[in-house]
Amino acid sequence: MNSASPTGAADQQSTRDRIAAMGRAARAAARLMARADTATKNRALHAIADQLHERRESVKEANGRDMDAGRQNGLDAALLDRLELNDDRIDAMIEGLRQVAKLPDPVGEIDGLAYRPSGIQVGKMRVPLGVVGIIYESRPNVTIDAASLCLKSGNATILRGGSEALHSNGAIAACIAAGLREAELPETAVQVVDTTDRAAVGALISMPEYVDVIVPRGGQSLIERVSRDARVPVIKHLHGVCHVYIDDRADLEKAFNIALNAKTHRYGVCNAMETLLVAGGVAEEILPRLAAAYREKGVELRGCQQTLRVLGDCNAAQESDWAEEYLAPILAIRVVADMDEAMDHIARYGSGHTESIVSEDYSRTRRFLSEVDASSVMVNASTRFADGFEYGLGAEIGISTDKIHARGPVGLEGLTSQKWIVLGDGQIRQ
Repeated sequence: MNSASPTGAADQQSTRDRIAAMGRAARAAARLMARADTATKNRALHAIADQLHERRESVKEANGRDMDAGRQNGLDAALLDRLELNDDRIDAMIEGLRQVAKLPDPVGEIDGLAYRPSGIQVGKMRVPLGVVGIIYESRPNVTIDAASLCLKSGNATILRGGSEALHSNGAIAACIAAGLREAELPETAVQVVDTTDRAAVGALISMPEYVDVIVPRGGQSLIERVSRDARVPVIKHLHGVCHVYIDDRADLEKAFNIALNAKTHRYGVCNAMETLLVAGGVAEEILPRLAAAYREKGVELRGCQQTLRVLGDCNAAQESDWAEEYLAPILAIRVVADMDEAMDHIARYGSGHTESIVSEDYSRTRRFLSEVDASSVMVNASTRFADGFEYGLGAEIGISTDKIHARGPVGLEGLTSQKWIVLGDGQIRQ
């Protein structure tokens, strides 16, 4: 028996029709964006920043409506914090737009242009992807981050934010549209889905005729759904199970600071350390000091049997802890014999996001860099640096643990592709 009511089916079709109309408009806008010059795109970014400044009170008023609804609907404190737009956060959004305007424009760059024996020149030109669909939750500032990066890289974009930020995203969308108009670029280059109907996500990820790539930003359930159901290529990471390995040739002062920062700088982020691996030769020296610092910050520790023997009052880790992304003040700790055992652990339980070694041994750090399979691999640095801004990308659309097209923080270059170009002077193939 079909449980869907005729009205419900009609509503879903209506939503799909709306998304299809947005897709057609975005496809047309993408052709115009692909030929927009750098000065025009930068003018649009600055115009959007000016609009955000001028309309900040209306943006805050819209955000206040979302905040009130969120409290009534029982959103927890962490989600409310992500949702809130105050003056400092609006200023940060404005500054982000101006920073993206300062970044080099990758579109049109030509690499490797070289003559072939036939006399032709062959190279690769960097070009926009086309239409980028972005699905995200909670944080309305993502609307500006995504729009600015897609705009600068010459793409059109369709943005589907979380229902809890509907009014905030609408107010920000109005600023973006006004800025695009001022720069004489098509308003449909950036479109924000204005319905809370979940069918909009299903429609957006199943229209390859209009959308070239999907970027999901949110919880694991959202990313799993998009990855499973999409008929469009997806740039994603499912979760961030990040490790720091403290080698027995580490500078223990560096190790202490890195391991503390990687876990406690922020808990609910994908580049926070979730498992600490410590070489047995230095475990008794470094672990008690680290454990005291973690406990002072309220971090629950879950350790292997050797960790329990060193620390005494640590909770016992279960097998499931080694693959867990806590996004919370919880840390799994394992004592390993050496770097090879640490790398084996990372290969088995890591998510391919970010891994770090603390060691003063050059040959070991080189091996770690070469052999560990992750989108970011670090030596003597906190995993918290795995971020587009920290990598000099200006901002990021997200982080990818895929191995094809884009890997790691995805900035302007990750929102472009390359096509072969051939320059001739009348040559024909013999």
